[in-house]
Amino acid sequence: MKKIGFIGLGTMGAPMASNLLKKGYEVTVYNRTESRCLPLVEQGAKAAQTPKEAALGADTVITMVSNDESIAAVYEGEAGVLAGISSGITVIDCSTISPALSQSLAKKIVAAGANFLDAPVTGSSPAAIGGTLVFMVGGNHDVLEAERDIFETLGQKIIHMGDNGSGSVAKLAHNTIVGINNLALIEGFSIAAKSGIPAQSFLELVQLGSAGSKAAELKGQKLIDHDFTNQFSLSLMLKDLKLASALTDQASIPTPMLNVAKSLFQAGETQGFGEEDLSAVAKIYEAWIHQKIGEQSK
Repeated sequence: MKKIGFIGLGTMGAPMASNLLKKGYEVTVYNRTESRCLPLVEQGAKAAQTPKEAALGADTVITMVSNDESIAAVYEGEAGVLAGISSGITVIDCSTISPALSQSLAKKIVAAGANFLDAPVTGSSPAAIGGTLVFMVGGNHDVLEAERDIFETLGQKIIHMGDNGSGSVAKLAHNTIVGINNLALIEGFSIAAKSGIPAQSFLELVQLGSAGSKAAELKGQKLIDHDFTNQFSLSLMLKDLKLASALTDQASIPTPMLNVAKSLFQAGETQGFGEEDLSAVAKIYEAWIHQKIGEQSK
């Protein structure tokens, strides 16, 4: 079995590392907050003190961190991943970061004689726990095939998108749709609620009609129950929309719906909902209609 260095044990990374341990891989974990390593150590992982230490001796290094700044902290410097990799190993970054940064990492890692795949995921924490993530992968196809055993432990589908950076582009385009779809769902619910339509009846209609979507499937009941338990945070959605906006600005792609979505999620973060589930942006609409979405207008 391959030796794996796993770096980043947040909402997504921790269950991913756990699934690798359950499959029998030898896993060394690192997280900036050391206490997050303890549950994995109890499962049999080794804990590293630095990203470099997690990478040393590994066959595959996986990183799952929150943003471009965190990537720099993990990869660069004397204690970073780049200082610990050796020729022939593969580095897989599952973070959602800018395509330009993915391409920059690829060049540095390939120059060191190693392989790099940008492999962000779709599927929130339940998919990470259940091992049913979907990977969108940028990089050499042969390298992807050599790592297929790891991907299949963590997910249900692996889609090769093209060269390095294409996985990151696909993730930003995908999450643009996710953000817009969730706002469309919330807006429709707001119309129904304010007009006195029972929320449960409206959800049934949405799921059976042409408005049906993954957003309705995953978030519809949560909206009715006013349950904003974090599966994928509002702040992370906003971060992804900002990255998508920067990408489309650079490519001169008109994206009016992306811009509106970014503004609404920005308002949600400003209101203090950033660490709640992305569906907590519904609270903005609830303030506008002066009632909760799960309540009928009197």
